[in-house]
Amino acid sequence: MYSQELKTIPSKKIPAKVKDTVTPTVLKDSLVFNKDSLLIKKVDTIKPKEVLENIIEHSADSLIRQDIKNNKIILYKNAKVNYGDINLQAGYIEINNNTNIILAKGIKDSIGEYAQHPVFTQGSQESVQDSLMFNFKSEKAKIWNLKTEQEGLIILGENSKKYNDSIIFIENIKITSSQKENPDYYIKIKKAKFIKDSKLVAGSSQLVLADVPTPVILPFAYVPLTKGRTSGFLMPTWGENNTQGYFLQNGGYYFVVNDNLDLAVLGDIYTNGSWGLRAESSYKKRYRYSGNFTFRYENLISSLKGLDDYGKTANYNLRWSHSQDSKASPNSRFSASVNMGSSKYYKQSNNEYNTNSFLNNTLSSSVSYYKKFVGTPFNINMAVTHSQNTNTETINMTLPNFQLNMDRLYPLAGKGGTKKNAIQKIGLNYSMKAENRITTDDDSFFKKEMFDQARAGVKHTASLNTNMKALKYFTISPSVSYNEVWQFDRLTKEFDDVENAVVKDTVSGFNSFREYSSSVSLSTTLYGMFKFKKGKIEAIRHTVRPSLSYSYRPDFASNYNEEFQQSEDPTDIATYSPFEGGLYGTPGSGLSNSLSIALNNNVEAKLRSKDSTETEAKKIILLNNLNFSTSYNMAADSLKWSPVNMTAGTKLFDNKLSLNARATLDPYAIDVTGKRINTFNINNGGSLFRITNAGLTMNYSLSSKDNKKGNSAADRNRDANNSDGIFGENLRNSNQLGGNEEEGEEKEAKLYLANMPWTLKLAYALNYSNSARQNEISSHSLMFSGDIDLTPKWAVGFSSGYDMKNQGFSYTQLRFSRDLDSWKLNFNWVPFGTRQTYYFFVGVKSSMLSDLKYDKNKAPDKTLF
Repeated sequence: MYSQELKTIPSKKIPAKVKDTVTPTVLKDSLVFNKDSLLIKKVDTIKPKEVLENIIEHSADSLIRQDIKNNKIILYKNAKVNYGDINLQAGYIEINNNTNIILAKGIKDSIGEYAQHPVFTQGSQESVQDSLMFNFKSEKAKIWNLKTEQEGLIILGENSKKYNDSIIFIENIKITSSQKENPDYYIKIKKAKFIKDSKLVAGSSQLVLADVPTPVILPFAYVPLTKGRTSGFLMPTWGENNTQGYFLQNGGYYFVVNDNLDLAVLGDIYTNGSWGLRAESSYKKRYRYSGNFTFRYENLISSLKGLDDYGKTANYNLRWSHSQDSKASPNSRFSASVNMGSSKYYKQSNNEYNTNSFLNNTLSSSVSYYKKFVGTPFNINMAVTHSQNTNTETINMTLPNFQLNMDRLYPLAGKGGTKKNAIQKIGLNYSMKAENRITTDDDSFFKKEMFDQARAGVKHTASLNTNMKALKYFTISPSVSYNEVWQFDRLTKEFDDVENAVVKDTVSGFNSFREYSSSVSLSTTLYGMFKFKKGKIEAIRHTVRPSLSYSYRPDFASNYNEEFQQSEDPTDIATYSPFEGGLYGTPGSGLSNSLSIALNNNVEAKLRSKDSTETEAKKIILLNNLNFSTSYNMAADSLKWSPVNMTAGTKLFDNKLSLNARATLDPYAIDVTGKRINTFNINNGGSLFRITNAGLTMNYSLSSKDNKKGNSAADRNRDANNSDGIFGENLRNSNQLGGNEEEGEEKEAKLYLANMPWTLKLAYALNYSNSARQNEISSHSLMFSGDIDLTPKWAVGFSSGYDMKNQGFSYTQLRFSRDLDSWKLNFNWVPFGTRQTYYFFVGVKSSMLSDLKYDKNKAPDKTLF
């Protein structure tokens, strides 16, 4: 410690006003006048403030020394300094109040290692370094061995100059996303300018792998470091296609339109003249709605012009998904799920690797709006639907479909809405459905002839029903229904003497028909309990639900049918319904007076508890369902009994095995042509029932116990490839938005075979047909899919199937995934079949360096015509 030294001043010499003329002493290594070439000279014409804007707070665990003579403060061991929004922590800190400079560095620990590195934090920006000098007045700093992280990128610099709170000049830089002390890769840069939350601009840069320089060198580098989304170019990938030649794919530009909307415009170009365009957009408004939109168009050329195998085709695909937040409007809802386009798009596209869309033969779309009218029992639902078979190229659309529904009303309920008896329980339902349906194909899609084939109609349905108890254990449910159908055209048939044929014509105009029916059902529930005194099973309960229903519907067709002449003979008269081909069918033909029988079974078991503290026994399902149903039409002149439908299902082995069976049993025999005759099969020398068709399906899922957490590489591989189940994974096309994974925690390598998480899925299907004595297995197949972690960083997956009827493998895919810490490697391979292909990818996980990658793919062989 130094004692205070006070100099006496004669009173007569004391000036009236004292001005502080002390200027800060400048060190030789001053940050203000340093001649380092990295520092930009700046002439500050503003007079510096004489007083600090904030109070410097400091603390330390071991030593706080105040050097009053030199006006310094020395902090040792876990030293901390706070000044405004600046926080500095280090093993050793020296504060020089004369020069306004803080010196921070680490200290050696008990084993002689350099520890407690300085950690500098200003606002949200944090950096770690070996040592630094900081001017807390000008906020300039000189840093040695800087380490900072920006948006997932780690920036390592040997010498750095902090010019202000947002600009840093750095020498000998390493940029990487690896969290290791010795990164497995980095981009080496000699000099750069770093602007906080904006960008990093540098000179020549070189890629270094495992400390080995590569020939990948760029003359300059520009790395955006903005937070959130930003507009910019999307780099294309290159390769070679067997039919289209060399190509550039998925190159374009990404637009950030606003905080709620973005847009990516991408293109493909091939050396044989083929090209493609793609637009992808996603949008979201918090608490309101969200969705995404994709449109793809490809103009493909096969072979060379002038050759016999030359072909040219254009394909497109439109996908739109929209969902509304439930908080936006509780009484209305708008949603959309659209997938439509050319039927051959998924089979011919050179840049589409959606496996499940390729295997699926149906495209479907729906855009709907629901509205409930508060205070009334009514609600409406309007929808536009689309269904497309890609094999037959048949398209069915409703433009639009309108429904008006009324909630059930109880007009005879008691006071306060009480419903104690059958009269008070009478409920009234009403609904109206209106459609404009179109059936067309790819060639006529959205052309004039498509709308010429439209059919429109309206159907009204009203019903009354109630229920009551009978004999305490039975429930009787009578009901009456009424249907009214409106059509806007009708069919006419007449004999043309000139053509000598029956001519059909459709006449526009309003037409309608009405019909009604009634029914009553009787049902009950029976329980059977079988108890066991010994063993694991405590009891078995059998639940039987029999039901008997009677329905009656008069013959309405005779009231609407019309007659026409079939031939030149005037007496050759036949009848037809003018409502044939309508949306809602024709009036009920013939008297229907039928009795329906159904029997449903369920079997459950209770297992004794091994733990005496458990109060309830464990329940398991032995037979989930065993159902039988048939009907008897008393008004029919023959074949009064309908076939018996049987379904059964259960789950075994802790619900891992799902087993379902079905069968159709016909009591009637057939003739030599395979037509049903009015003779019971048992009377024709056969069994009581004749099996016309049957089916069996089994699904079995197995996994290792350690895989239940879902954190295995197999699960990550499956999620990364957008797994859809047993039929295989979707291959990622190049430069797909959102296709890069962020680097996670470093995985620990364990002993060989110590832990190998795995999953296995099996699906078995068998169908039998004997409707016309063919007595054959119509289909017989086994499908399987699985994943296994060979090591914590290696994952292998497969999906395939075998058609036992046709003796061949179905779509087969092999998947390989390798976690390379800050990198990832994926290889997907379809080794054989019509869609033989492969896709190889290795690249950096960080989205900031997503263009640092190599990918190679082979498009499946396609035939345009």
